[in-house]
Amino acid sequence: MRPVLAAAGAVGGLGLGAAAAAHVWARHVEIHRFTLREVELRILPPGTRTVRVLHLSDIHLLPDQQRKLDFLEHLSLLRPHLVIDTGDNIASAASIPVLAEALEPLLRRPGAFVRGSNDMFEPMPKNPARYLLPDSRPDGMTDPKEPTLPVGELSERLSEHGWKDLTNTRASIELGGLEVRLVGVDDPHLELDEMPAPLDPSTPPPVHGNVLRLGVAHAPYRRVLDAFAADGAELVLAGHTHGGQLRLPGIGALVTNCDLPRRQARGLSTWQDVPLNVSAGLGASPYSNYRLFTPPEATLLTLRAPKSPPV
Repeated sequence: MRPVLAAAGAVGGLGLGAAAAAHVWARHVEIHRFTLREVELRILPPGTRTVRVLHLSDIHLLPDQQRKLDFLEHLSLLRPHLVIDTGDNIASAASIPVLAEALEPLLRRPGAFVRGSNDMFEPMPKNPARYLLPDSRPDGMTDPKEPTLPVGELSERLSEHGWKDLTNTRASIELGGLEVRLVGVDDPHLELDEMPAPLDPSTPPPVHGNVLRLGVAHAPYRRVLDAFAADGAELVLAGHTHGGQLRLPGIGALVTNCDLPRRQARGLSTWQDVPLNVSAGLGASPYSNYRLFTPPEATLLTLRAPKSPPV
């Protein structure tokens, strides 16, 4: 019996050791492994030049996170044609000017943004086990209340050089012969999303006839994805999930913190045949600042026209 107990103790010790190693890795290593994920989609009209779209999400910035700030500044070297920010940019009011300084070169490029709950409400300690519930939001979270963060100041800094605020509205950006028609909603996780009215049928077509329809939301709830698909979106960008934040080999994301299927918690997939890119994001709440098998990321989407058939 003693050898059996000893073996069990050894196995238990290995399990505890593995758990401790995973904690150290998630909390002190992987959370800082900033990554650029690159994907290619052939969804542009024939004859349209290539467009590079930089997708940022879930930065959750604190002013002293220098490695994250360095990565954000480095992204300007990509020289994207369009930048889309899907929210949860800050973790404190003091982060707003620091964020704006780090993003300044990108803010001067064509872009648009929506906001997430952490752009409106300062993060608070919470029981991590809540994320395993069907609805992780605390009771009353979706009731109307005044934001505890300066939402207006954040929006002003993000839009001061021309980025479009897509809060429950539509906008259009011209990219050298391609009109990008954007539709966005306020944070679905707080049930603030209101799909804007359909585009007026009398809207004149673009001069060059080339259009890309893009849907943008923070949290990829099914109702919002359905609305974008029905609206004619040809690409949808979202964040919020942190890629599951904790992923296990062979299992993937344990949760999505919304009603999106777990298999779509990170990366490129489709929703009703519409390409959907869910960013795993660049940060996490300061009260759960860890990641396991889902490093922080930004995404560069290279959009191209279809290949020409062989002659």
